[in-house]
Amino acid sequence: MNGSHERDSRSDYETVAALVREAGSSFYRGMRVLPKERRAAMYALYAFCRKVDDIADGPEPMEAKRAALDAWRARIDALYAGASDDAVTRVLAAAVPLYGLRREDFLAIVDGMQMDAEAPIVAPALKTLDLYCDRVAAAVGRLSVRIFGDASPAADRVANALGRALQLTNILRDLVEDAERGRLPPRRSRRPGCRSSARAPPPSPTTISTRPRRRCAPATRARCGRRG
Repeated sequence: MNGSHERDSRSDYETVAALVREAGSSFYRGMRVLPKERRAAMYALYAFCRKVDDIADGPEPMEAKRAALDAWRARIDALYAGASDDAVTRVLAAAVPLYGLRREDFLAIVDGMQMDAEAPIVAPALKTLDLYCDRVAAAVGRLSVRIFGDASPAADRVANALGRALQLTNILRDLVEDAERGRLPPRRSRRPGCRSSARAPPPSPTTISTRPRRRCAPATRARCGRRG
């Protein structure tokens, strides 16, 4: 019995590791420095983020995306009830009690994917922007720090601050490109004295629209954007 369980666990680990490796991200090699159990948990977290990210970025109509994201919410609930149905959820099911991973952080990531899949976020208020950053970046960080071995309030504060900083940095990094595409960053970054790039004249008022780009890798993207 134990031998069969070990073989199944090894097979699940190999499946999850392959998903991360095939993504072509440096994340795969970066996480190899961790002990195997922690590494498996981080790979599964990455794979989960990638799967819900693919739903949000896919070509399906919004109704189908909502249904697929709702299905993931149900799978997360099932996971906390002791049920799992594939390699990713089985590895996560083992990691949840081991590292004290919180259901609300997984659900926040799914909610962030839905925000991203819905209508473009147009010049959001700071409260909306903070909520977006929390869901697509900080929530991944809160899960990650627990897997790394620190579930303290201080670790959560680091995850929250770093997630928000990385997400805002990604938005600012793409400022010129977004302006060229008719997008602008949130209102709070458009301050007096900030001049537009000569290469990117301000768009007309009718085209001002910003959709913050996700680049949640675990750790940063842990999901958040494969672009760039």
